[in-house]
Amino acid sequence: MSEIRRQGPEAELEDPVLVEGFPGIGLVGKIATDHLIDQLDMRYYASVHCDGLPRIGIYRGGSTTIQPPVRLYVSEAEDVIALQSDVPISTQALESVAGCLTSWAVDHDATPVYLSGLPSQRDDPPKLFGVTTGDANAVDTYGIDSPTEDGVISGPTGALLNRAAELGTDSFGLVVECSPQFPDPEAASILLEDGICPIADVELDVEALIDRAGEIQEQRQAFAERMREVESAESTQAQPLRMYQ
Repeated sequence: MSEIRRQGPEAELEDPVLVEGFPGIGLVGKIATDHLIDQLDMRYYASVHCDGLPRIGIYRGGSTTIQPPVRLYVSEAEDVIALQSDVPISTQALESVAGCLTSWAVDHDATPVYLSGLPSQRDDPPKLFGVTTGDANAVDTYGIDSPTEDGVISGPTGALLNRAAELGTDSFGLVVECSPQFPDPEAASILLEDGICPIADVELDVEALIDRAGEIQEQRQAFAERMREVESAESTQAQPLRMYQ
């Protein structure tokens, strides 16, 4: 049975932005969301138990508390909710997870910001573009470019955007160029500085993310190896549509 179970007191929120951090190509969404949670000192708000999610326990160094692999965090001061995931999502669970999270977002009047990477062998800084569903304000309102070619977003982020489009609910999709092989803190910093921060109206120190790039890459490399073992359909990423034609 799908359930999102609140932990602790109800949050007082007005029109919250929900930032999604499922792991995908370059781990850009996860790195960006983890940094957002850390920078805003967000509190653990809810455990996510959508059908199909792995039934495993997560523990942290220095703590004896077990947590589920997918969790929501909240900052009441900034009116922001963040989804943190420590596991990839299987293809079989995509529909269930998308329906579960979309229903929760609608019930809580939250506008989701969904995150994905676009594999790119680049020399220049990563480029960012955005898409929308429902009546969400056009991304160019926030200085975010539109896509320059047809494309497709797969994995949990793609399933979430598909569900939002199906229901006509408001959401943003942000896609950034990133490394196809390694964790990419630089691309994650672009997601934050040029996408998440303007939409959520928050200020973050993204330089700290760049300064710790080597450390983050080392910490996330084992996770990235596990992600590469997962089928491409299970990993959040964007691809030009011609790849499917």
